[in-house]
Amino acid sequence: MARYHIETYGCTSNRGESREIERRLRDAGHHRTDLAEADVAILNTCTVVEKTERNMLRRAEELEAEVADLIVTGCMALAQGEEFADIDAQVLHWEEVPTAVTNGECPTTTPDAEPILDGEIGILPIARGCMSNCSYCITKFATGRIDSPPVEANVEKARALVHAGASEIRVTGQDTGVYGWDEGERKLPELLDRICAIDGDFRVRLGMANPGGIHGIHEELVEVFADNEKLYNFIHLPVQSGSDDVLEEMRRQHRVGKFREIVETFDDRLDHWTLSTDFIVGFPTETDADHEQSMELLREVRPEKINVTRFSKRPGTDAADMKGLGGQTKKDRSKAMSELKMDVVGEAYGSMVGERHEVLVVEEGTGDSVKCRDGAYRQLIVQHAGEHGVEPGDFLTVEVTGAQSVYAFATPVSTPESDEDLAIAD
Repeated sequence: MARYHIETYGCTSNRGESREIERRLRDAGHHRTDLAEADVAILNTCTVVEKTERNMLRRAEELEAEVADLIVTGCMALAQGEEFADIDAQVLHWEEVPTAVTNGECPTTTPDAEPILDGEIGILPIARGCMSNCSYCITKFATGRIDSPPVEANVEKARALVHAGASEIRVTGQDTGVYGWDEGERKLPELLDRICAIDGDFRVRLGMANPGGIHGIHEELVEVFADNEKLYNFIHLPVQSGSDDVLEEMRRQHRVGKFREIVETFDDRLDHWTLSTDFIVGFPTETDADHEQSMELLREVRPEKINVTRFSKRPGTDAADMKGLGGQTKKDRSKAMSELKMDVVGEAYGSMVGERHEVLVVEEGTGDSVKCRDGAYRQLIVQHAGEHGVEPGDFLTVEVTGAQSVYAFATPVSTPESDEDLAIAD
């Protein structure tokens, strides 16, 4: 788990994004601290005037000298990211920041692993702990081995969230794919099936599942996806490297072949689905050839969501004792993969323009906008939501009108009001 320091400059929108970053970091078990004690610093920037830009660059330089890892986000990072080229920092969209802070580690659920209702979103931790022993991960020291409550207990928690008003259930855990291993049987397909059978109009998103845990149940699992419209066709499958040699040094429980088998199975069975994956660049034993294998895997598989994390040492882990790569090497590899990532993801969202999709409005965005998710959990932004009478919890049909690198813009072609009028007319 990381200790983070965050600084926010600029408008209310920036402050709201920083609050969301912090919420996700806290949910993942990370802790805010003073700069002197931080593992990572997060600078949320503003770019209103030239003087502000100079101040942002100066502050980034100061933070770079104080911490091992610096992440720069916000308006200046997105509009003028090249200005930070001489600073040893990751320049990221704010939604990518929480994953980058984790250093490829599993998320850490709340100590009591109880569900939480956050607006329309119900957070359902289904278990605590994992079955892995990754050489770079400090989370295992806090959570231990997998501890899986009975399926029925988790179904009742999900039902309570739906009855409390959740329109989206997020199934979370350190590694959802190994749910039930401590009882001698992997029970994730059964759990998802039963959650989807709960009465109500809601959607279910499966949280991170390591390839080593999913492989062996992936054929059964994909049938659950195919059979349940409530389940987003989305899976977060962190491969971490395209090199089997690096995966061995990381002590990951899979190799690239298993990852490919899972992806191919989902490709064969589902018409539209989203693959989310993670890469760690600059692991101590990663060679140029290893890095190129990761780049080639990314080019071939072309996930719709990609998290790129620059390796950093966590105290007490075995990887912390390895001789690390130089900071410039990690920076160069991170930049190369991040550029490829933007091309791959941008292509995926660009291909949606002109299409119509059924979406769920999950939360408010910046200004008068809302964030929506289609059946494959791709993010679509509807602007001027108030004019359309659209708010979180609504289901509607939209047409995709434009795309950015990590999301698309859409306009409603049916709204909750129009659907209600049609029902009355019928």
